[in-house]
Amino acid sequence: MSEAKGKVRVATVWLSGCSGCHMSLLDLDERLLELARKVELVYSPVVDIKGFPDGVDVTFVEGAVGNAEHLHLIQEIRKKSRLVVALGDCAVTGNVPSMRNPIPREEVLHEVYGEGEVPGLEEGEVPKLLPRALPLSMVVPVDGFLHGCPPPAERIWRFIQRLLSGEALTLSGEDLRFG
Repeated sequence: MSEAKGKVRVATVWLSGCSGCHMSLLDLDERLLELARKVELVYSPVVDIKGFPDGVDVTFVEGAVGNAEHLHLIQEIRKKSRLVVALGDCAVTGNVPSMRNPIPREEVLHEVYGEGEVPGLEEGEVPKLLPRALPLSMVVPVDGFLHGCPPPAERIWRFIQRLLSGEALTLSGEDLRFG
């Protein structure tokens, strides 16, 4: 881990998902204060930072890769992060976002937007929907997996404790259960 100010540089990202994994992260409650002494949050949907920074020690990614913007971001994250962790079942398996995969993209867009043009699509305001929603590991190498929909705060805490102590990013026992 980088030792800038003695803290681990951490990022969190939300792709195609419901934000439940970020809510579980916030459910660490008072342990967030302990965590704040050890980590520097350098990018997250809960802070106002526009560009993904260089030199991130670990990035927790919630959600599946579902559109062109996600694809570009996860590739940038992989280049700029020492470790990438799939946070929750959508990131690990594709889960709910991948339920659209059997349906052709055009049908999905028609069901959401109705007849005619998709508002903002031609202007680039709406990211192009990928043909399939993909788990992170089908797009970039992933270093750790935190299962759950969402993963319980206790599971996240145990994982972070192992990470900060330098242990291998493996889960065992109850922590391997999905859902």
